Amino acid sequence: MRRSGRDMAAGVGMRGLGRQSGALKRKLQSPHGNPPVKRKRKLSINTFRKGATEADRREEGSPSQKPAPKKQLTDKQKESRKNKHFIKTSSLFKNNPDIPEIHRKEVQQLQENVFTTDSFSQLDLHPHLISTINTVLNICSMTSVQKQTIPVLLQGRDALVRSQTGSGKTLAYGIPLVQTLQGMESKIQRSDGPYALVLVPTRELALQSFDTIQKLLKPFTWIVPGVLMGGEKRKSEKARLRKGINILISTPGRLVDHIKSTECIHFRRTQWLIIDEADRILDLGFEKDVAVILNALNAERETRQNVLLSATLTEGVTRLADISLNDPVSISIADEIQKVPEAASQTDREASSSLNCMEQENFAVPETLQQYVMMVPSKLRLVTLAAFILQKCKFEKHHKMIIFFSSCEQVEFYHELLVKVLSGGSESEQAGHSSLSSGSLRFLRLHGDMEQEERTEVFQEFLKSKNGILLCTDVAARGLDLPQVTWIVQYNAPASPAEYIHRIGRTARIGCRGSSLLVLAPSEAGYVSLLASHKINVSELKMEKVLASLMKDDRFKLHRPGSKKSCGKNPQEVRERATILQTKFENLVHSSERNVRWAKKALQSFLCAYTTYPRDLKHIFHIKSLHLGHVAKSFGLRDAPQNLTALPTAGSKRKTKPKPKRSELLKKTQGKHRLAELLCSEYSSGMDTAGAKVKKKKKKKQRKAGNQQIPT
Repeated sequence: MRRSGRDMAAGVGMRGLGRQSGALKRKLQSPHGNPPVKRKRKLSINTFRKGATEADRREEGSPSQKPAPKKQLTDKQKESRKNKHFIKTSSLFKNNPDIPEIHRKEVQQLQENVFTTDSFSQLDLHPHLISTINTVLNICSMTSVQKQTIPVLLQGRDALVRSQTGSGKTLAYGIPLVQTLQGMESKIQRSDGPYALVLVPTRELALQSFDTIQKLLKPFTWIVPGVLMGGEKRKSEKARLRKGINILISTPGRLVDHIKSTECIHFRRTQWLIIDEADRILDLGFEKDVAVILNALNAERETRQNVLLSATLTEGVTRLADISLNDPVSISIADEIQKVPEAASQTDREASSSLNCMEQENFAVPETLQQYVMMVPSKLRLVTLAAFILQKCKFEKHHKMIIFFSSCEQVEFYHELLVKVLSGGSESEQAGHSSLSSGSLRFLRLHGDMEQEERTEVFQEFLKSKNGILLCTDVAARGLDLPQVTWIVQYNAPASPAEYIHRIGRTARIGCRGSSLLVLAPSEAGYVSLLASHKINVSELKMEKVLASLMKDDRFKLHRPGSKKSCGKNPQEVRERATILQTKFENLVHSSERNVRWAKKALQSFLCAYTTYPRDLKHIFHIKSLHLGHVAKSFGLRDAPQNLTALPTAGSKRKTKPKPKRSELLKKTQGKHRLAELLCSEYSSGMDTAGAKVKKKKKKKQRKAGNQQIPT
C-alpha cells in the first residue's frame, strides 16, 4: 500500500508538471499555434551577443524580465530614435565613385580692359545728356566697349558688337540712340510711333533696358519709351501703342503677336533696330520671330541703322548679321583682337569667316572673376550645396548668391527644401540651437513658369537687396545687371561653354570682384578640359573643405551620452554631421505623400534635362552614366523610384502597344523638341495658341482640297 501511495503521489506530481509545461508552452506559443523553437535557440545567443540592441533584448527576453527594461527604454528613447535616423542614411559616404584628379593645362584667358580713362565729355554729346550720365547713372568714365561703339554709332554706321558680359553694352547703344533722337530737326511727337526698336530675349532684360533708357531720357521728356513683353495685358499694351511709343523695347514673340493682331502698330519712321543678346534671341526657334519682324520693318522702311550686340558670336549671329547689317563695323574688345574697328565688306567677311570661327571658340572673362569647380558624387550633392550656402551666406556673411538649375521643377523643389531646413525650420528645431533666423538666409526663386507679376516682384527684390540667395533657371543668365552678386553656383552644368560664360557673367560686373562655382559629378570631369579648350581656367575646390563648414553649426551635431566637445575638423564627425543634415532633408521629403511626389517630379525633370545635352557633349553627360539611386539621394529620396522614366516625354505607356497609332508616332518627335519647348517657356512671349489654331485649320483645308482633286 505504501508503494502504491508513492506511485500515486508520483503520478500526481508528473501530472502537475505536465500542466505547468503545457501552460508554459501556451504562453510561449506563436499566434499561429506553432511552438517558437527557432526563437528559443536565438534567444540564448542574441541576448548575450555583442552589440545587441536594447529593442532586441526586450523582444527576446523572458516574460518575467519585461517590466525591468521598460524604464531603461523610456530613459533612452530619444537617443534610440536618433540612432535609427542615423542608420537610415549611413550609406551616404559608401559606394561612391572615386573622384578623379583634374589634369588640365594652364591656359591664358582672354582679358578685356573694362575701363578707360576717357570721359563722356570728350564725345560730341548734348550737355544735358552728359550731366544725366554723371549724376543720375553715377558714371564718369567710359568702358572699352562704350569708347569704341558710341563714336561708330553716332556716325550712323551699322555695327556688330562683341564684348564680355557686364561691360556696359546697354549704354553703348543707348547713349548714341538718345543723342540722335533728341537732335532731330523736327521735334519728335509721341504720336509719330516708334523711331527705334530694341529686341531683347527675356522679360527681365526688357524691364532693365527700359529702366536704363528711361533714365537717359530724363532731360528729353518729349521722347517716350515703352516696353512690350509676355505676361502683361495686351489691352493695356495696345492702348499704349495707340497713344504712341518712340523707343519700343520688346521681346520677339510679343512683338510678333502685336504685328499680327494690333492694327495701330507701324514702323514708318523706324530708324534704329537694336538686337541685344542676339545669340540667345536666335536660339530655340526665335529666328522665325526675328524674320517676321525684319519683314515687317522692310515692308514699311528699308533704310535704317542696325546694331547687333552679344557676349558670344555664334553661327546664328553671323547669319543674322549677313541678313540685317549693311556694311557693318565689327567691334570686339578682347586684347588679342585688334582694338581699332575696321569696316568689314562682304568679301572681307567671307575671307575672314574661318578667323571668326576661331575667335568664337575663345571667350573673354573679367579679370576680377575667380572660377572654381567642385567634384561631388551624386549622393552628396544636396548636403554639399547646403553646406556651401551656410559657409558663404551665414558664416562669412555679406554674400549675394545666384544658383542655376536646369529646370523649373528643380527650382521650386529646392527652394522649398532649403527654406524649411536651412532657414530655421520649425520653432522646436530652433530652440536651444544657434540656428538661423528667417531673416539671416533669404531664398528667392525665378523661372519661366511663374506669373509675370511675381517674376517682376522677385527680380526687383533681389535687385535692391544687399544679400540673399536666388534659385533660378537660365532665364536669369542673360544680360541682367544684378549688383553686388558675389557668387554664381552652377548646380547643373550648362549645355555649352558660351552658356557657362553668360551664367558667370552675372557677377564681377563693371570691375567688381566675384566668384563662380561649377558642381560636377565624377563622370562629368571631362567638362573641365572642354572649358580649358576655350581658354577658360577653373581651380578645384575640394568637397571636404566645404562639408567641414558644418562643424560650425551645432544643429547637425550627433549627441552622444558623455561625448566631449568637438574640436578641429575631425573627418568622421564631419561625415556624421553631413549625414544628419541629409536625414533632415529626407525626413522632410518623406513627411507627406505630396512632398514625395514633388521630389519625384523634380528628379524626373532633371533626368529629362540631362538627356538634352548636345550630341558633342554626350561623352561627358550621358544618362547611362548616372546611378538613379544615388541621384535620388540628392532629391531627398531614400530609394530610387520605380515608376520613373528618363525619357523627356511621358509616353512610356505606348511600349505595351504592339502597333502604335499615328498620333503616338507623332509623340515620339516631341522628345527631340523638348529642350526647345522647355527653354522657350523661359523666354515665352505670352502669345496664345491662336497662331497654332490657324495653322491647323489651313492644314485641314489643304487636306480636304487634296482629297477632292483625287480622280475617281
